[in-house]
Amino acid sequence: MYHERREEGWADDRYDPFRAQQPLKFNNALGAYQRVKANAGKAHRLSAEERDQLLPNLRAVGWNELEGRDAIFKQFHFKDFNRAFGFMTRVALQAEKLDHHPEWFNVYNKVHITLSTHECAGLSERDINLASFIEQVAASMT
Repeated sequence: MYHERREEGWADDRYDPFRAQQPLKFNNALGAYQRVKANAGKAHRLSAEERDQLLPNLRAVGWNELEGRDAIFKQFHFKDFNRAFGFMTRVALQAEKLDHHPEWFNVYNKVHITLSTHECAGLSERDINLASFIEQVAASMT
C-alpha cells in the first residue's frame, strides 16, 4: 500500500537513522507522483498514458529511455570523486528504504544510473519516484 504525499516543502528531507522505519518525505520538484513505500504491492509496468504524463518531466532534466530495454538512464558529473560518492551514498540510503535499487557505474566524478523494475520487467512508478529523488539529491550537491 502506498500513501500519497502531495504537500510541498517538508521540514526535514534528510535521512535520520533513528526514524528509519518512517518513509523519507520530499517535495515533488519534477511533477511526478511521489509515493512512500509502506507494504508495497506488486509493481506494474507504466501504461502509455502514465508514460506520457510522467516521462516528459524526467526527459527535461536529462533522463533518456534506453533503446532495446524498458529503462531510463542518466549520466551525472560531479566536481570530484568525494562528491560523486557522497551522491551515491545518499541515493543508496533511499533506495534501500524503498527496496528499489538502481543499476549504476562510477568512475571518479561520473555516475551512470539505469532504472528499471525487475519485478515487472520494465519501467514502473518506482523508477519515476527514485529518479525524482535522485534529481533532488544531485541538485543539492551542485
